[in-house]
Amino acid sequence: MTIRDFNLDTIAPMLASFKVSQTAGVDDLTDDSIGLAVTLTGNDEVGPVGDGDQVLGKLVALTLTDSDTGKRVATVQVGGVCSLPIAATYPQIGNRVVGAADGAVKQAPALTGDDPAGGAIARGTVLSVNGTSTCVILLN
Repeated sequence: MTIRDFNLDTIAPMLASFKVSQTAGVDDLTDDSIGLAVTLTGNDEVGPVGDGDQVLGKLVALTLTDSDTGKRVATVQVGGVCSLPIAATYPQIGNRVVGAADGAVKQAPALTGDDPAGGAIARGTVLSVNGTSTCVILLN
């Protein structure tokens, strides 16, 4: 008997809506950003995750179109299980992640004095890794 395929990405997603951050009056998130990791950039506002940033979750939708800059609302998966692109240093199963360049995530560093009050910047628990392309993570 073979092991049955299953999709963990459909388990218990928790979604929230946020404003989209802007740079020089242009939205920092576009339709091409859907499926990538995002971070908090201000009060109820999200933008692309940067290297070493704390990951809020996965961008799953944007209202309106790219030409509607300043009016869009982002829907972000902030809980549950999701798949995110990865970058070096590649995450390991059971460990946590932080932001990397281009909306990807990477292995979280060891705790340092740079961690914010209340705990580490690391997020989630890596459940599986697909080579050097994606990981499935529990956003806990």
